[in-house]
Amino acid sequence: MEYKKNQIVRLTVTDMNNKGYGVARLGGKVVFVQNAVTGEEVLGKIIKVASDYLVARVEERLVASPYRCEAGCSASGKCGGCVYQQITYDHELQLKKNYVENAFRKARVPVTVADCEGGKPSGYRNKVECPITPDYKPGFYAQRSHTAVAVEECGLENPIFFPIIQTVMAWLGREKISVYDESTGKGVLRHLYLRVGEATGEVMVCLVINGTAMKNAKAFAEAVMSAHRCVVSVVLNFNSEATNVILGKKCQVIGGREYIEDSLCGVTFRLSPLSFYQVNHSMAERLYAKALSLADLSEGDTLADLFCGVGTIGLYMMKNAKVKSLVGVEIVPEAIENAKANAERNGVENATFICGDANTEALNAADVIVVDPPRKGCGEALLRRIAEIDPKRLVYISCNPDTLARDVAILKELGYEPGVVYPFDLFPRTGHVESLVCLTKQTN
Repeated sequence: MEYKKNQIVRLTVTDMNNKGYGVARLGGKVVFVQNAVTGEEVLGKIIKVASDYLVARVEERLVASPYRCEAGCSASGKCGGCVYQQITYDHELQLKKNYVENAFRKARVPVTVADCEGGKPSGYRNKVECPITPDYKPGFYAQRSHTAVAVEECGLENPIFFPIIQTVMAWLGREKISVYDESTGKGVLRHLYLRVGEATGEVMVCLVINGTAMKNAKAFAEAVMSAHRCVVSVVLNFNSEATNVILGKKCQVIGGREYIEDSLCGVTFRLSPLSFYQVNHSMAERLYAKALSLADLSEGDTLADLFCGVGTIGLYMMKNAKVKSLVGVEIVPEAIENAKANAERNGVENATFICGDANTEALNAADVIVVDPPRKGCGEALLRRIAEIDPKRLVYISCNPDTLARDVAILKELGYEPGVVYPFDLFPRTGHVESLVCLTKQTN
């Protein structure tokens, strides 16, 4: 049967995808249904017809879902951050387990996936990056767009950020610092970026600007730091590229220190603006504890930590297992400097940190390797390099089930057998899920 745009159809929603759409079927085609929840029956209006799928919008709910709940955020449905505000948290955890299972099924890698381990579904983010709207409001991008929607408070962020953001926006508005316009490339203010050390309470405030200077920058830093004693670092980041990438490559400290400190798993870390650090402190500790257990390190082992950031995973493992040495590899120079300082401050002497691509030839031996790559995954070249190094175990941490499953399929061909895959919900209310798997070298 042919289906047409604006046609009204009856749909039974049997699942949800990681973008928050309900999933139904109609005449052999998949239908993605906006604002529909598993278990609902709806009348939907078809708003898009593609060759192999349809998109529909709910016109009327005929049968309610037991998983639906009230959204806990005033910006729900406007910004593109949360896609699961409208469902119970238990159902969200089940969907995320299903997402991981489906990724491995598509990659044709048979694995056992554990239940998704959940945590606190609000107030967990230790970092916020928000575009600045023309009327000096913090914003978030609307779904499937680059249009900033003003959001006074985000339920996912650490509440310490809210009053700081108000101070920042009020000062920028009084000074009438121009706001960046993507369509023209003109204007100064692009993003506001804040980071907090959960264990220390120290806050970094970073303004991302178009250009190399901002008028009255020192006065800005003084105003923010005097109003909020928790702010110990105020930084300008320079980004004049016509890009969706938020942060540029260069920063300038205009107040306080160039870093904040935090403690994770009993290890103290210094964090600079460009350094990677998990956004969910409590869940990261649980994730790293599982990674340490799966690594099964022995005295005399050499440990390699690829995509090491500021050294969080490797230094934590070194502090909790008697291993011979640690080699960390990271492409961001500032992160490597942080990692070296972090090793020294935590009394870890047998650690070397290399600034370079994870596929570096400088890494030529390791008994156990830990990788925590960006969403694009490791890729075949790096995986083959890892196989050449021939570790007995590889612990793979991933924020993207699809690239994880793809990479595990390659590693399996290279002689590494995956164990149980453990999902961890480091990003509640969003469509993202972190996963962890240990792969063991097969001897035959």
